[in-house]
Amino acid sequence: MSHSGLPPRQGLYDPAAEHDACGFGFVVDLHARRSHDIVRKALHVLSNLEHRGATGFEKNTGDGAGLLLQVPHGLLAARCRTLGFDLPAPGDYAVGAIFLPQDPASRQACVRALETVVRAEGQTLLGWREVPVDNATLGATARAAQPAIRQVFVGRAPEIPAGDAFERKLYVIRRLVEKTVARTALPGRDQFYVASLSARTLVYKGMLNADQLREFYPDLRDEALTSTLAMVHSRFSTNTFPSWSRAHPYRYISHNGEINTLRGNVNWVKARQRMFASRLFGDDLRKVLPVIDLEGSDSAMFDNMLELLTLAGRSLPHAVMMMVPEPWSRHESMSAARKAFYEFHGCLMEPWDGPASIVFTDGTRIGAILDRNGLRPSRYLVTRDGLVVMASETGVLDIPADRIVEKGRLRPGRIFLVDTAEGRIVSDDEIKDTLAAS
Repeated sequence: MSHSGLPPRQGLYDPAAEHDACGFGFVVDLHARRSHDIVRKALHVLSNLEHRGATGFEKNTGDGAGLLLQVPHGLLAARCRTLGFDLPAPGDYAVGAIFLPQDPASRQACVRALETVVRAEGQTLLGWREVPVDNATLGATARAAQPAIRQVFVGRAPEIPAGDAFERKLYVIRRLVEKTVARTALPGRDQFYVASLSARTLVYKGMLNADQLREFYPDLRDEALTSTLAMVHSRFSTNTFPSWSRAHPYRYISHNGEINTLRGNVNWVKARQRMFASRLFGDDLRKVLPVIDLEGSDSAMFDNMLELLTLAGRSLPHAVMMMVPEPWSRHESMSAARKAFYEFHGCLMEPWDGPASIVFTDGTRIGAILDRNGLRPSRYLVTRDGLVVMASETGVLDIPADRIVEKGRLRPGRIFLVDTAEGRIVSDDEIKDTLAAS
C-alpha cells in the first residue's frame, strides 16, 4: 500500500480501471455578489448529497468530498498578515493548496523544490500557511493517509500580465514541480499533490465524507471566507480505492460518471503532444509535457486536458465542446455551421465519451455539460434574487416555490452556463452558434 492509500496493480485490480460515480452541485450568485452565504449553501448542498458518496467498512472514512470557490482574499490577507507577510491586490498573487508528505525530510524537500521552481520561473515566493485542520471525526484509514496540508502564496512578476497569462505561468510552475518530485526517491513522494494553484480559485478537499468537510477545514466556517460561486462534490469511487488526491473538485471540473473511451483518449494525446505548438505558451509548452498525469483517475485526466485547451487560448465552453461533443453527424435539424464546427474539431480530438455529467468553472463562469447519452442527469433552478443552484438531483436546497423563476434539467449534449461577469445565464444555442460562426 502506498502512502496515498492506493495499492499497486495486482490480481484483478488495475488502477487503469478506476472510475467515479458521484454527486455534485454548485451554487452561484448571478450578480457576482460575494458572500459567505454562498459557501454555506454549497456545504448544505454537499451534505444533502452524502448518499451519493461512499465509504468503506469504516463509516467515518469517505471516498472523498471537496469544495472549490473563488480565492477568498479577505480571509487569506488577514491570516497571512499574522504570519508576517502581506498579500498584494487580488489578481496579483496566486494561492496553491498543496498536499505534502508526512515524512518531515520529504516534506521539506518538496517545499524546496516548489520554491526553487517559482523563483526559476521569475515569480515571487510570498510565503506559506499551514492550513488549520481538525481530523477528530476521520476514520483510521483516512488519518493514516492524511498528508500535511499547506497553502503557498506566489506573487506575480510585473512583466506577466494579470489574468490568463499569469494562470499559464502558474500551470508551468505546477507541472515542473510535479515532474521534479516524481523523479525523486523521496519516501511518500506520492503524497505530494497540488490540489489547485491559481489567482482565481482555491480547492478544499480530502478523503472525507460530505459532512466531514466543514469540520475538517475550519476555514470553511469562517464568515470572512466569501465567494460568488462554489462547487461541491461527494465521491463514489466505482472500481477504485479512495485517496486524498482523487477527491473532487479538480482544478477545473467535478465529474459524475465515467469516461469509457479513456485509454484511446490518453493514447491519442500521447501520440500527438510532440507536435503541440502554442503562440501563447511559446517555449514554456515543452515544460508542461506530458499533458496527462497517468496516476490520476479518469476525471483527473479529463481535467488535465481541459486545463491545457483552456490555457492555450480557447474559451472554457469551446474546450468543453471539443471534449464532449453532442451527436451531430446525423442530426437533421442541426445547422450546417454547427456541424462543420464539430467535424473540424473531430479531426483534432476524439470525444471523451461515456455516461458523464461534468461541472466546470474558471472562477468567473461556471456551468455543466451532459454527455450525449444523458445517463447522469442534472437539475437546476434560478431564484428571483439571482441565486442559481445545480446538482445531480433536485431538492438539495430548501427554496420556497414562490422564489423560483425557472427550473429544469440538463439535456443530452447540452451546456448550461452561468457567466457572473455578464450577470446572466448564457443559452446553449448562443454558446454553440457563436463558436460555430467564429
